Amino acid sequence: MQTGKEKKISISPHIEDTYAYMEKRVGLKESYDLGYRETVVLNRRIQMYYVNGLTDTSVVQEILKVMVEVNDNESESDKIGEIIENRLVHQQVEHVSTMDEAVDEVLSGLIAVFIDGKDYAQIIDVRNYPGRTPEEPDTEKVIRGSRDGYTENIVENTALTRRRLRDEKLRNVMLKVGERSKTDVCLTYIEDVANPNLVKHLKNLINKIEVDGLSMSDKSLEEFLLVKKWNIYPLVRYTERPDVATSHLLEGHVIIFVDTSPSAIIVPTTFFHHMQHAEEYRQVPAIGTCIRFIRFLAVLAALFLLPTWLLFAVEPSLLPEKLSFIGPNDEGNVPITVQIIIATIGIEFLRMAAIHTPTPLSTAMGLIAAVLIGEIAIEVGLFSPEVILYISTAAIGNYVTPSYELSVANKVITVSLVLAVGLFGLPGYMIGITLYILFIVQIRSLRTPYMWPLLPFNLKAMKHIILRIPIPYTKHRPSIVHPRNNYRRP
Repeated sequence: MQTGKEKKISISPHIEDTYAYMEKRVGLKESYDLGYRETVVLNRRIQMYYVNGLTDTSVVQEILKVMVEVNDNESESDKIGEIIENRLVHQQVEHVSTMDEAVDEVLSGLIAVFIDGKDYAQIIDVRNYPGRTPEEPDTEKVIRGSRDGYTENIVENTALTRRRLRDEKLRNVMLKVGERSKTDVCLTYIEDVANPNLVKHLKNLINKIEVDGLSMSDKSLEEFLLVKKWNIYPLVRYTERPDVATSHLLEGHVIIFVDTSPSAIIVPTTFFHHMQHAEEYRQVPAIGTCIRFIRFLAVLAALFLLPTWLLFAVEPSLLPEKLSFIGPNDEGNVPITVQIIIATIGIEFLRMAAIHTPTPLSTAMGLIAAVLIGEIAIEVGLFSPEVILYISTAAIGNYVTPSYELSVANKVITVSLVLAVGLFGLPGYMIGITLYILFIVQIRSLRTPYMWPLLPFNLKAMKHIILRIPIPYTKHRPSIVHPRNNYRRP
């Protein structure tokens, strides 16, 4: 495997060396998708390399036609490099001086032109990646709003962002990761807004990555940027909506795009960033605030409803007389704690089955599972009706959570609290809640407190978390990202 410590090979002025290098290192004759064409222009051999499928065939033919026409219109062979470069009427043509750079550009979808007698290659950016058209993400739908979303094409993703943010200070810095995959990674930020220390830190982290390839694209990159170990909570936010990414750029965040992934990585983020949804900002502020309150309530229910109900079920003396109806009327043949665990695992079975089941069949499968399995389980005494009720409520709360990663983490915490209550009763509940609070408070996302602005407490920022403040009154950027320009007005 090639490492960054190996000496880079300069482009030889003898074009035979170039052909031998491409044949040995890139597999010119073995790989069918590696295109090659040689022509003679002004008595000089010209070689052109490209990858079929990543470049437009009509563009390749156009370049060949232009080169052939040089023989009819020019005669100064000493200036052949300048002549060919002037005839390449494309938006981006640049020079590279090493074979490593030339090969990387060719395998990225660009065309490399080598001229006999010249120690450089001309790189023409005519890449045309296969992919789908922008469409609304399935997990971030809104009732009103834009219907476009990011795709697997990194060039298209940066263009969708630039369309919404026509700022001369917007920067799209392209980096490469992976000794073999050469994956394109784009760091996007607003130069006079984003924290320069954060940008520098991210660049250093990305440049230090030593791996043969990013097999899972953005998720693999996240694991290099943030060493999570046993932390189950998401430390970055993913979005497939250009409007959401643009909104975070204006706040001072940094966006990371990874080629072949339709998701953009937003850094740094807190717990409350994962609770936001674009729908809140597509409604009037009062309605947006109501939606936010309901979402907070659903997430709290997903986290604490099951262990709290189980505590009252096993310790009914804790309940006041007016709430004595809480708890199972018929405990069934299986302990309640075991019922909750089995039901939780059963819901995970259904979720995974729905993912791997074709869409026309998934609806029928859900109906069968909900009606037949649930009803029969109650009749045979495996589950009590109350367990089904509270398990369903908690599951709905998880589905209401905008961030899928956050909902999965909350589900793990819920199961842990249920086990603590089932084993130790009230002491287990109190110790479990305390350990959970201590755990989530100590989390840092790129040196950012995870529970900000709750801990450390910031009243002004907390108002923006609880209430959907109208945009005209949102004059300051969040202080937690340490923006260079804190004021949101020019």
